[in-house]
Amino acid sequence: MSAVETADVVVIGSGPGGAIPAYRLAAAGAKVVILERGPWLETQEFTQSLRIDTYTRIIDYITADGVSVVAGNCVGGSSVSYFAAALRAPTFVFDRRDSAGHRIWPKALSRDAVDPWYDLVEETLPIAQQTWDDVPYPGGVWAAACHNAGHTCNPVPVAVDLNECTNCNWMLNGCRFGAKRSMLLNYLPAAVAHGTEIRPLHEVQTISPALTSGYRYAVEYTTVDAGDYRVPDGGGVIEAKVVIVAAGAMATPVLLQRSAPLLGNMPKAVGRYFSPNGDRVSMALMDEQKVHSVLGLEREPGTAYEGFAIGKPIGSMTYDYLDRSRKAGDRYGLQQIYFPTITNILPEATPGGDWFGPAKLHLTDQWRSWLTILAMCEDNNEGVFGVPPPTGAFIRVDSAAAVSTLSYRPNAATLRAWASSDRAVKNIIEKDGVGEHLSWTATRNYLSAHPLASCRIGDNPATSACDPSHQLRGHPGLYVTDGSSVPTALCVNPSLTIAALAEKASRSIIHAAAGLGVKVHTGHTPPPGNG
Repeated sequence: MSAVETADVVVIGSGPGGAIPAYRLAAAGAKVVILERGPWLETQEFTQSLRIDTYTRIIDYITADGVSVVAGNCVGGSSVSYFAAALRAPTFVFDRRDSAGHRIWPKALSRDAVDPWYDLVEETLPIAQQTWDDVPYPGGVWAAACHNAGHTCNPVPVAVDLNECTNCNWMLNGCRFGAKRSMLLNYLPAAVAHGTEIRPLHEVQTISPALTSGYRYAVEYTTVDAGDYRVPDGGGVIEAKVVIVAAGAMATPVLLQRSAPLLGNMPKAVGRYFSPNGDRVSMALMDEQKVHSVLGLEREPGTAYEGFAIGKPIGSMTYDYLDRSRKAGDRYGLQQIYFPTITNILPEATPGGDWFGPAKLHLTDQWRSWLTILAMCEDNNEGVFGVPPPTGAFIRVDSAAAVSTLSYRPNAATLRAWASSDRAVKNIIEKDGVGEHLSWTATRNYLSAHPLASCRIGDNPATSACDPSHQLRGHPGLYVTDGSSVPTALCVNPSLTIAALAEKASRSIIHAAAGLGVKVHTGHTPPPGNG
């Protein structure tokens, strides 16, 4: 009989929610294995192409009932493909209440309590504050339009080495210049330096009780073919004393749902309360003459703007609507953001929302004058996952396209919040005729790259899958540290908050691991790259 493979800690997923605790536990002395569903690409392997077999290796486009989600699928997770905006959530987010008036976030988690962990992540990555000289043309146009309408606008801080960034606008594909500070450049190599083993193309299927004395959980995985992730080519089991689930908000709840018959006593909140971070995408067609005459801009002689696709994808943002004195639902961040050319079929071409015909062709011809705006609003966690598929987190149509069991039906309060943000964007864009606001009408699904809250932390066992330490309720040694643990929409891009919460949770996990038989020291562990 062959020996059972064991590790002190198995981490499922290698984005910020997995890479950070993996490093901290390994640096504390634990034997750590990371299982990652996607491939492991080096910096020089990232492409600058929209060819289907290039960027689709590291991206999943997941269609659900009511929402479509873009998520990373590679070593480094969504930190490889994200647009690197690094913003702290506003204070009011941590104080949000549900419809019954109950606090949603753990009482101990205020903005003040999380600030030291934000500090740590910002120093570790590190984060750079863009100046106006760093902001791409679309960000400058958005800032000028905001100023023209009486609003402030600021450059967005980013996890980018601004000295190395070439402004190529291929962030979605991974940064081939090593300028974007993904997990590939900090926490993951530091974890490997402390003995962590990273196994790409390993898709975890279930978590069950371990059979080996001294170990708590058995993690069953399938290895998948590098050319077609639908094709299994092997599998195995690792038993561990501690398991950290960080497979992403679209995968973590599905894995736990499938494991429920094996583990027993699964919290009812697993797979409920999903939030797309309140993401609301809209577009504008800018009037080149008014951009010059009203906003006073000229990109080059004779051209006011025509710069939609030039530069980093996120440049500027107005924080004016994040004032905590505004009522719930009327608080949101409004951010200039670039979406790839697939968006040329998505906005309305006329107020009636025509999808084909001369109006659509005319709009597409003017794509260089587009401006895309992302409103990040307070939605109400309406998403619910259905019965999990037999394997995997979703049904793969092909290697990069998938169908989820998630159903997302925004309630009246969320719809009012989106309508409010639409009005705010419209008022800014259409002031003095500098542009025309265009709604997102060609698909009934809402679009998000920021899935959250499907296994959230909280104080109330009835509405939170995990306790404030990120431990799955009723399952000692089993933790959730990815975006699914974030309780609510954040009104800003979530990556920095996910990382800060993972840093904070890592300290609790290290102490708990010591009590579960893992030989770790509970003192200070050095920042990645500094010890």
